[in-house]
Amino acid sequence: MTVYAVVGCSECAALWVVEGRPETSECPRCGTRREYARRKKFATSDDADEAREARARLLAERQDHGEAFASVDSFAALGERVDEAGVDDETYLEASGLDADAVAEAGERVNESARQSQSSEEVVRAALRNLDAPGDDEVAEYASDRGVDVSDAKAILDKLVRAGDVSESRGTYRLL
Repeated sequence: MTVYAVVGCSECAALWVVEGRPETSECPRCGTRREYARRKKFATSDDADEAREARARLLAERQDHGEAFASVDSFAALGERVDEAGVDDETYLEASGLDADAVAEAGERVNESARQSQSSEEVVRAALRNLDAPGDDEVAEYASDRGVDVSDAKAILDKLVRAGDVSESRGTYRLL
């Protein structure tokens, strides 16, 4: 079970949440590193949200806002309400006088253009990164789907093997 602790810095009085029981911990504010066992633990929990909430409560109390904090919903409840707050992208675009469908189509064109601007070698390298244990046919198919001729993809693959950038073992290729 993972334990979360709200710990404090003896140098700058910062509070933060530490997961588990590391040998040392570093203050995110001033960078002071101390043994975890020597850090003062203000609260512990097996739930990350509870630990974050305990830290927030401690910070609010430090600034004499404990009562205001008590009136706020829990982190979990606030997280659920975030999705309901504000407006969605389509509503925002329409209210700004833009056609949401046209914006989406423009985004697709930009993505397609970016894919087309890759060199053939970059496409073959991407195939080797993205496919699990690819053979030359899988690499060629991947490249073909992205506008690279099948014979060119296989030639590039051979060139990368000869250059030592790719290894081949029993018909399976791997980027080095």
